[in-house]
Amino acid sequence: MTASALRADTPERGSHKAHIREASQILILDAAESVFARNGFGGATMAAIAEAAGVPKANLHYYFRTKEQLYRAVLDRTLDLWLAETDPIVEDADPGEALAAYIRAKMRLSQERPDASRVFANEVLHGAQHIEGYLTGRLRRLVADKTRVIDGWVARGLMDAVDTRHLFFTLWAATQTYADFDVQVRAVLGVKRVSATEHERATQQLVRIVLQGLGVRTL
Repeated sequence: MTASALRADTPERGSHKAHIREASQILILDAAESVFARNGFGGATMAAIAEAAGVPKANLHYYFRTKEQLYRAVLDRTLDLWLAETDPIVEDADPGEALAAYIRAKMRLSQERPDASRVFANEVLHGAQHIEGYLTGRLRRLVADKTRVIDGWVARGLMDAVDTRHLFFTLWAATQTYADFDVQVRAVLGVKRVSATEHERATQQLVRIVLQGLGVRTL
């Protein structure tokens, strides 16, 4: 084996290739998220996504063979991110701290990743055919698991009784509206862009309303 061949097989070179691959996929997913958010699945094209990513169309197909495969990857990334934000809601956590952390995380994602929320909303509005299995499977199981945690807090007298499934619907609607209905929010506020200060004000108010409404007591 030649010296050059040995170098080609080194772990460092393999790691570098993996890093380039990951960076390329993130670049493509970010561009696809934006294009799908504005055009929906039907209106988006691989050519438009390649242009937004600044890569040749052939590069796009190297990582994602079809538009549907890319679309599913965008949705999967968003759903994984959202599910991870429920991690603070565990049995031995302080209810106020855990719920506040979840609300803040969802509000932050609405501010930092609004297109992700819009792609998801668009998918649901059109029948959720690409994520029906996720909604009836993984999401339902997650909500059931977190419902048991919150019901446990209620049983321990740490907060008032609540229909937890509907609580999640309320939290999702309240947080994602700042992404999905950004145009409406800006119109009512009379601004071209919702500032970080305004967004934090909204976050603090939502946390206060939810915790007070649930009668949350600290441990």
